[in-house]
Amino acid sequence: MGTQQEKDELYALDISGVEWLSPPGTETAPERVEIAYLPGGGVAMRSSVDPATVLRYTEAEWRAFVLGARDGEFDLT
Repeated sequence: MGTQQEKDELYALDISGVEWLSPPGTETAPERVEIAYLPGGGVAMRSSVDPATVLRYTEAEWRAFVLGARDGEFDLT
């Protein structure tokens, strides 16, 4: 996955001007997950109920997460 240097660089980025995206159909929902694409392929993720807490993922971490979600790794049923 991402190296410590990659993570440090991601968290050093000023993301105050990024565009936050929500899944289609949830843009006005009070509780939703939002993501922003970062330079270098990284992704930031936050909850609409706590927008000050932002998690940042390297491109490799995000790709692994998305592939795992598509494969059902996070299904609760």
